[in-house]
Amino acid sequence: MFGNLADAGRGLAQAGRYLGQSMRLMVGLPEYDTYVAHMEATHPGQPMMSYEEFFRERQEARYGGAGKRGGCC
Repeated sequence: MFGNLADAGRGLAQAGRYLGQSMRLMVGLPEYDTYVAHMEATHPGQPMMSYEEFFRERQEARYGGAGKRGGCC
Protein backbone atom coordinates (compact mmCIF):
# COMPACT_ATOMS: atom_id res chain seq x y z
CA MET A 1 0.00 0.00 0.00
CA PHE A 2 2.71 2.50 0.96
CA GLY A 3 4.72 1.64 -2.15
CA ASN A 4 1.94 2.99 -4.35
CA LEU A 5 1.76 6.13 -2.22
CA ALA A 6 5.52 6.66 -2.55
CA ASP A 7 5.30 6.16 -6.32
CA ALA A 8 2.43 8.63 -6.50
CA GLY A 9 4.43 11.15 -4.45
CA ARG A 10 7.45 10.81 -6.74
CA GLY A 11 5.24 11.19 -9.80
CA LEU A 12 3.61 14.28 -8.33
CA ALA A 13 7.03 15.80 -7.50
CA GLN A 14 8.22 15.14 -11.06
CA ALA A 15 5.07 16.71 -12.49
CA GLY A 16 5.67 19.74 -10.28
CA ARG A 17 9.22 20.10 -11.60
CA TYR A 18 7.99 19.88 -15.20
CA LEU A 19 5.26 22.41 -14.51
CA GLY A 20 7.75 24.81 -12.92
CA GLN A 21 10.14 24.47 -15.84
CA SER A 22 7.33 25.02 -18.32
CA MET A 23 6.16 28.14 -16.50
CA ARG A 24 9.70 29.58 -16.43
CA LEU A 25 10.12 28.93 -20.14
CA MET A 26 6.76 30.54 -20.95
CA VAL A 27 7.70 33.77 -19.23
CA GLY A 28 11.24 33.72 -20.58
CA LEU A 29 13.22 32.92 -17.45
CA PRO A 30 16.46 31.16 -18.29
CA GLU A 31 17.34 27.66 -17.11
CA TYR A 32 20.76 27.90 -15.49
CA ASP A 33 20.89 24.16 -14.73
CA THR A 34 20.35 23.39 -18.43
CA TYR A 35 23.17 25.79 -19.33
CA VAL A 36 25.53 24.15 -16.81
CA ALA A 37 24.70 20.65 -18.11
CA HIS A 38 25.25 21.84 -21.71
CA MET A 39 28.60 23.42 -20.84
CA GLU A 40 29.80 20.33 -18.97
CA ALA A 41 28.76 17.99 -21.80
CA THR A 42 29.74 20.10 -24.82
CA HIS A 43 32.49 22.42 -23.61
CA PRO A 44 34.30 20.70 -20.72
CA GLY A 45 37.10 22.71 -19.20
CA GLN A 46 35.84 26.05 -20.51
CA PRO A 47 34.91 28.75 -18.00
CA MET A 48 31.26 28.87 -16.99
CA MET A 49 29.21 31.99 -16.25
CA SER A 50 27.93 32.50 -12.72
CA TYR A 51 24.16 32.50 -12.29
CA GLU A 52 24.17 36.30 -12.20
CA GLU A 53 26.25 36.55 -15.39
CA PHE A 54 24.05 33.97 -17.11
CA PHE A 55 20.84 35.74 -16.11
CA ARG A 56 22.15 39.13 -17.26
CA GLU A 57 23.34 37.68 -20.59
CA ARG A 58 19.97 36.01 -21.21
CA GLN A 59 18.11 39.24 -20.43
CA GLU A 60 20.32 41.18 -22.84
CA ALA A 61 19.85 38.52 -25.52
CA ARG A 62 16.09 38.55 -25.09
CA TYR A 63 15.42 42.27 -24.68
CA GLY A 64 18.46 43.79 -26.37
CA GLY A 65 21.33 45.15 -24.47
CA ALA A 66 24.93 45.87 -25.19
CA GLY A 67 24.48 44.71 -28.77
CA LYS A 68 25.94 41.28 -28.20
CA ARG A 69 24.15 38.00 -28.49
CA GLY A 70 25.52 35.26 -26.29
CA GLY A 71 25.59 31.57 -26.86
CA CYS A 72 27.92 29.06 -28.32
CA CYS A 73 25.87 26.86 -30.58
